[in-house]
Amino acid sequence: MSHKTVEEAVAAQAHSSEEEPEPDSGYQPDPGDQAPGWLYQVPYFLVLATMAAGIVIVAAAHFKRGPALIAGALLLAAVFRTFLPEEKIGMLAVRRRWTDVITVTTLAILLIVLAWVAPQLAV
Repeated sequence: MSHKTVEEAVAAQAHSSEEEPEPDSGYQPDPGDQAPGWLYQVPYFLVLATMAAGIVIVAAAHFKRGPALIAGALLLAAVFRTFLPEEKIGMLAVRRRWTDVITVTTLAILLIVLAWVAPQLAV
């Protein structure tokens, strides 16, 4: 192989690597384009904070408002679990999607019934 042939091959390879990829080849996102991992836990922390607020309200002897707020947190978890993709749901994904949604919705309905039938305490 001659020196000129090697130079032409190297120049051709360098030229082809500088070209933009064709639009048909598909876009590969950079790792910097993705959201950080902690951001996927935000739905979980929203549900957890709402539940904590409901527990504080129950501890303050509001036995109708507290379970209603906890039921709202469970319904929020069901909405998150239904509509967010699997890789963006964080720790709310425990089992299969519909098993989680049915379980959390059932618990929310039971808590709403509990809040409805709980006696109002006289202050």
